[in-house]
Amino acid sequence: MQSAADIGPGRARGATLTEARGAEATATWGAEAMTARGVAASPPASFALVCACVLAASAALAGWAPLGLSVATVFLFAGPHNWVELRYFITRLPTRLGRSRDFFAVAAAGVVTLTASYGALALVANSGAWGVDEWYAASAVWNSLLVAWVAALVVMRGRLSPRRDWAWALPAGSALIALNWLAPQMLGLSLVYLHPLVALWFLDRQLKRTRREWRRAYHAALALLPLALGLLWWRLSSAPPLPGDDAITLRIVQHAGAGILPNVSSHLLVSTHVFLETLHYGVWLVAIPLAAGTWFAPWRFRPIPLVRREGGWPRTIRTLLVAGAAAVVALWLCFLADYPTTRDVYFTVAMAHVLAEVPFLLRMI
Repeated sequence: MQSAADIGPGRARGATLTEARGAEATATWGAEAMTARGVAASPPASFALVCACVLAASAALAGWAPLGLSVATVFLFAGPHNWVELRYFITRLPTRLGRSRDFFAVAAAGVVTLTASYGALALVANSGAWGVDEWYAASAVWNSLLVAWVAALVVMRGRLSPRRDWAWALPAGSALIALNWLAPQMLGLSLVYLHPLVALWFLDRQLKRTRREWRRAYHAALALLPLALGLLWWRLSSAPPLPGDDAITLRIVQHAGAGILPNVSSHLLVSTHVFLETLHYGVWLVAIPLAAGTWFAPWRFRPIPLVRREGGWPRTIRTLLVAGAAAVVALWLCFLADYPTTRDVYFTVAMAHVLAEVPFLLRMI
């Protein structure tokens, strides 16, 4: 058998290189095998089962103790889920806007303008300076601006892709604006109940990107949502109004639309709303981070493109996320000091994240 010296230095180096590549291939195969075993440990069926259990448990708790669940979920999860959304949206921002520059400019202008005007309307409403007619007109105007903004974003998003033609958004938006003037309070109430469902759509888009094998199982679990809502409504359709006239109860009941739908049981309204909100928080805090691969280390900012890539804003992004985490702690302290007032302020300011979901969801479709 020949030694390396007998073969020659060139062939010896070649043999060594071959061995190194073989070792690297073996290590890579081992890592892939471990990854495969990790995926197998969390198969689509398990994901669907967990989704179904969470859905059923949320519906049961919402029907049994809606006020307590509402207080607990908002206190515990309202702030953290906004931070997770902020991190997710920053991650989805491209490092170079390119042809999307106008789209994001209109999106940012709409979020700022509509949030500021929404806060101003809330201040005026609390002051009691306006009567019913003035409030009716102001609500209709704000709703009209919201619909026009969304329709403009839909059309602009369609123009960014040659495969899409979303010009239908203009006549659809015009029709919705006209209907809004007939009952502007109903459009506002629909946002309360439809907004939590948007998180389910975000999860579907994320699964399509990173966990395609889970998507069919997720759709199967999602089919249980109408069943859970139907059982909840059947069980509580004739339930008596929720007891209590304290500040917290009144705010929760009014937020669920008891003042707009006086003929519907407040127990049913609050239970439905807190059920959907609980799912909303669960999706943003657990399901989406798990699907995106950020569940175990959400504090790691390096994977964010605007932090990692050249031309990004690493210091700005880090500062923004750290400040957001501090705001979550401050929100908890404010809840402990004065829960009713903090709840009012939170749901007013939170309109910003409701609006911000629109352009990012359109970008993922």
